[in-house]
Amino acid sequence: MAGQIPDLHAEARTGTGKGAARQARRDGMVPGIVYGGEGEPLPINIPFNKLLKKLKEGRFLSTLFNLKVEGQEDVRVICRNVQRDVVKDLPTHIDLLRLRRTSQIALFIHVDFINEEEAPGIKKGGVLTVVRPEVELMVTAGDIPESITVDLAGLNIGDIVHISDVTLPEGAKPTVDRDFVIANISAPSSLRSAGDDEEEAADAEAEGDSAE
Repeated sequence: MAGQIPDLHAEARTGTGKGAARQARRDGMVPGIVYGGEGEPLPINIPFNKLLKKLKEGRFLSTLFNLKVEGQEDVRVICRNVQRDVVKDLPTHIDLLRLRRTSQIALFIHVDFINEEEAPGIKKGGVLTVVRPEVELMVTAGDIPESITVDLAGLNIGDIVHISDVTLPEGAKPTVDRDFVIANISAPSSLRSAGDDEEEAADAEAEGDSAE
């Protein structure tokens, strides 16, 4: 199970209101609020540079964080809103939601592929094409899988792996209803090129026949 929930470091903000928020920004911090769960709303400040780095890493709004605030117990949170400067597009305020261990949440979970050496299609020179290296799942906050596993053993050229072919962790389910593709084993480029040449030759021959 997931053991690497990223930390998000913050400090408690003593003042509230616009004045305190402006002061935080002058001090190189981004003001924010932590709400929800069983605790009272907690005003916080997050170092601007560290927050900006995490935002640039992507999927900030769908990442579960372990919030660390000095003097407070660690708590799992997810971002619900990032307000930005309308001109510079830089973060000016952040809203974080506390999660109970039983809370349901949509997160992107990494896909691991195993047993490539036991896939006949790959032995023949086929290529594993990964369509979704991550899959968005509804999971329980207290029981988040580190990854899901796709077993490639026995797969041949042309075989396709759908989400329905994967055994998901207990309590997890896709956020998308349709049976989407995760990966496939395609023919090597040399075979595809040869096939394309044959099709072009056949088309040309058919056009020649029709012209006569």
